Amino acid sequence: MAAAQDPFYIVKGEIQESIDKLQVTFHQWEQTPSNTGERVHLTKELLTSCESIEWQVDELDKAIAVAARDPAWYGLDEVELEKRRRWTSTAHNQVGRTRRTVETGKVKQNLFSSGANGVRKELMKLPNDHASQAGRSNHYVNQHNDDFISSESDQQLLLVKKQDEELDELSASVRRIGHVGLTIHDELIGQEKILDELGMEMETTSNRLDFVQKKVALVMKKAGAKGQIMMIAFLRPPY
Repeated sequence: MAAAQDPFYIVKGEIQESIDKLQVTFHQWEQTPSNTGERVHLTKELLTSCESIEWQVDELDKAIAVAARDPAWYGLDEVELEKRRRWTSTAHNQVGRTRRTVETGKVKQNLFSSGANGVRKELMKLPNDHASQAGRSNHYVNQHNDDFISSESDQQLLLVKKQDEELDELSASVRRIGHVGLTIHDELIGQEKILDELGMEMETTSNRLDFVQKKVALVMKKAGAKGQIMMIAFLRPPY
């Protein structure tokens, strides 16, 4: 069968186009500064594409394994089978290297985000430190004015005590607000991760379904009558 009608070469051409597009996006990802929205978007796009291409190459490997059981029936020889195996192996390695590089970049991005979250948490604690410093300052003033306070009336002592209690309540309220803010922040991060993972799984499933539908239609169109018969026989389950 001519290469133009061989289902393997039709699918191979489509996968190679996907790999070429993947490399273009990968070069764009490399040139995009970290910690930007565009970098995050490109990371998701690359990982989804890598998973889709790897799945397509896996399916092609399975088809080669089936043909290897009876090469003569499919009009193939060992040289052609080995050539096809080498191509799928090269495609696997190329896509795998890209995926590992992107995953490493994603881990570094997450570490940076965690560090930034830690800084934000420390900043949220600053009001507590300020309140503590205010308390120490008040205590220092009170020590140096014992003589003055002792000469004042009981009403002034009660007023000072009331003010101290109000400051303590204010400090406690600030701490509670800070803890609530951190809890809400952590919850939002967790929900965002869950939504990202769900979105990626749905996108991957959708890409696979689209790939199968497009490839079946394209192969049936390009293969011709003889190619269609070969394909039906090729996909026939073994007895």
